[in-house]
Formats: sequence, C-alpha cells, structure tokens
Amino acid sequence: MTSELPGVLVVDDELRSQEALHRTLEEDFNVFTASSAAEAAEIMAREWIQIVLCDQRMPGVSGVQFLREVRDKWPDAVRIIISGYTESEDIIAGINEAGIYQYLLKPWQPEQLLLTLRGAAEIYRLQTENQRLSLDLKVTGPVMRQRVASKRQVIERKFALDTLLRAPDSPMNAVCELLCKVARLDVPVLLTGESGTGKELLARALHLASPRRSEPFVTENCGAVPDQLLESELFGYKRGAFTGAYEDRVGLFKQADGGSIFLDEIGETTPAFQVKLLRVLQEGEVRPIGAPRPLPVDLRVVAATNRDLEADVRAGRFREDLYYRIAAITIQVPPLRERPMDIGLIAQTFVDETLSAAGLAPQRLGHDVLSCLTAYRWPGNVRELRNEVLRMVALADDGELRAADLSPRVLRAAAVEQEPALELLSGLDGDLKTRLDALEARIVRESLVRHRWNKTHAARELGLSRVGLRNKLTRYGLDKD
Repeated sequence: MTSELPGVLVVDDELRSQEALHRTLEEDFNVFTASSAAEAAEIMAREWIQIVLCDQRMPGVSGVQFLREVRDKWPDAVRIIISGYTESEDIIAGINEAGIYQYLLKPWQPEQLLLTLRGAAEIYRLQTENQRLSLDLKVTGPVMRQRVASKRQVIERKFALDTLLRAPDSPMNAVCELLCKVARLDVPVLLTGESGTGKELLARALHLASPRRSEPFVTENCGAVPDQLLESELFGYKRGAFTGAYEDRVGLFKQADGGSIFLDEIGETTPAFQVKLLRVLQEGEVRPIGAPRPLPVDLRVVAATNRDLEADVRAGRFREDLYYRIAAITIQVPPLRERPMDIGLIAQTFVDETLSAAGLAPQRLGHDVLSCLTAYRWPGNVRELRNEVLRMVALADDGELRAADLSPRVLRAAAVEQEPALELLSGLDGDLKTRLDALEARIVRESLVRHRWNKTHAARELGLSRVGLRNKLTRYGLDKD
C-alpha cells in the first residue's frame, strides 16, 4: 500500500464491518478506519482523505450528521453513506444538505462498492484539477488573453487575402479579387480544383475577410469518414442516442454557430447524407442524433471538391438542389503547374518556415533548385511541393540546399524540360539504338543535374572516366550546356 493511492476513511463502529471494507478496498485505496465520529475527525485533520465512507448507525452521532461536519471542514472530500435501512428519512433529508455523493445499502456487494469508490476518486480528481485550472486562469488569464489576441493577429495577417503568397502576374490574383468581393455577403461559395491547391487556405482567408471573422472557423473533410460518423460529427448527438453515446456531443455545425464551416470533399458524400445536409442549409437548423427538436444555427458554408459536380449531378450521384445551395459562387482554383511564377515564392517560404522552426540559419534557394522545381508538373500541387522542400532540407549536407537532394521524379522532369531532344523517351520512337542512346543521354544528364554539373562526381557515379564522360557529353550534345 502506498500513499499514491486515493485515501479512503471508513467510519463504522462495528469492527467486522471495518475489516470487511478494509479487505475489499485495500488493493485500490489507502484505507484508514475509525470507530467513531471523533476518531474520524482526528484522522481527517492529519491525513489526506479523498473519500469518506460512513455508516449511518453509530453511537452519539449519525452518519449524516458527521458528513455535514465533513462538508463544512473538508468540503473537497467525497462523501458516501452506508445504511441497512431502505427508508431512512434522516438519510433522504440529509443527502442534499450534506452533499452526499452516493447512498449504499447493506449488504453491499464488493463489485458495486469498488465501482462506486472508483467513481468517487475520479470525481475528487476532477474537482482538484478544476480548482487548479481556475487558479491558473486567475493568475495567467490576462497574459493568456494577450497571447491569444497576439496569435490571432498573426493568423489574420498570414491568411489575409491580400497577403496570400502569389506573384504579381499569378492567376491567383483573380481568385483573391473574387473572394474579396463575395466575402462581404453570406453567399455560399464552392471552391473547385485539384487536391493540394490550397482550397482550405482560401476558405479560411474568405472567413477572415468576412464580417464573421471574430467567430469560429470549423473544418470537416467529408470524404475521410463514413456517413454515420460524419453525421454524428456535424450534427452532434444526445447521450444514449446509440451504443457508445455516453454523453452529449455538440456537432460541428453548432460549434461554428455565428462563424463559418468549411466542408471539404463534399462531392464524396452519399445522396442519403446529402438530403440531411440540404435541410440544414435550407432551414438554418440542425437536429442532433436522438434530440427531440432541432437547434437553430447561423453560419456560412464554404464547400470544396476536386470532382466535377455538374457531371455528378447529371449522372445522379449528387443532388441538384444541394448543388445549387452550395454553389451560388463557384471559384476554380488553378493547379500549381498553371502558376509556375508562384513556385519559387512558395518554395522559399516553406524553406524559411522549416529552417526557422528548426533554429537554423536562413538560406536562399539556388538557381539550379528553382529551375528543377519550375520544370516539374506537380500533380500533388502545393502539398507535394512542401514535401519536396522538407526532403531537401532534411537531406542537406552542411546546411546547403542542393538540387541533388530533390526526388528523382523532379530531376527527371528537369532533365526532359531542359533538353528537348530527350523527349524521345516519352514516345519511344525510333529503332533500338536510337532509344538506347536517348535513354543513356537522359541518365547522363540526370547525374549531372544531381551533382550540379560536377563532371568528376558524375563520372564516378556512372562508373566512367572523365574522358569517357566527356566523349558522351560531346556525342549527345550535352557539352554545350
């Protein structure tokens, strides 16, 4: 038995009852025993007692009377009464007055007793934690509020439409101008485009530019969870609504009340769920699962998809009435391959953020790295670009960011882009010798790009002498580079 266990005081004038309770509780609790109220009070004064388990029938003072005294002197202790009488008026009258947590009848069952005391120990822990948090809040409240306000200002500056990363001639300028126009009104906006193009970032910027900027911004990926779970997440539920619903849960629609909700991948929802979603948008109310009546909600809905919803409507996969509800304004977000002028700016920002978070010195991306990045098609868009930057920073030797540390697929794209003759590989035209020559030329060029045109390192990697490498460069016209 250690003092780390919750302290329980058993108050009972019958020694056999004391011993039985002690044997039942000693593995899970640090048990103290007392035969009278006076003895119990002495123990309470010197020991850390979290739970008081008291018999009702004792000489001199009843259990309820003693627990009233405990409530006044040691209000944090959780109080439990045991009685052999099912209709004790004293107990019934004293439960609220003495703040009694539980009323147990004799003969008690060990499993029930242990379950009750474990619950009491958890209540004591929660009370103590709540008191500590309340004290911390009183002490640190002003500082925390200032920090939260400062952090909010940083977020608003970072995600403001006029500061989103883009070049002066970027196609994103037209997107941001349109978002600025629609931000003033509660018009439903549908953002379309490939995955990884930054639709959630734009939705957040739209929220921060709207009159709802000081209210919550809530996000949910509709394609990541099945219908039943998605319904409970968005609508919430009442305790007992289904197996495992042990307490009420506030849904994301209600959490976003007054603000905005971003429904990503809305095209992945089923027609059955779309009916429920349509009612929320039409009626402005949401009914938690198991609730007797709906709750009003006032929010702005911003949806996003990488699917062609108009084609899905024609095919019957997406409800037409829901489509027109969410797509009052449809904005197509261009993929990264259509914004080559933005790639260097975004990549450099990722580099700065990564190095700063790691406490490393800032670095500028070299021309060789930027040429490789802009030559690649980026099917994964901005998300893939970020991963390439992380890879390059992680593999850098002596802190130097090199093109050689980019993924092979990015380097291959750079080699093809920089040497049009190597495009023969994509079509595989010509006889066997022509194809092999094209393949060999591409391999040689990739090696040179990786080693920043250091012929000694490239020759070593390819298993060639410098003279042999020079001959191949001349043969394939690579020496002109």
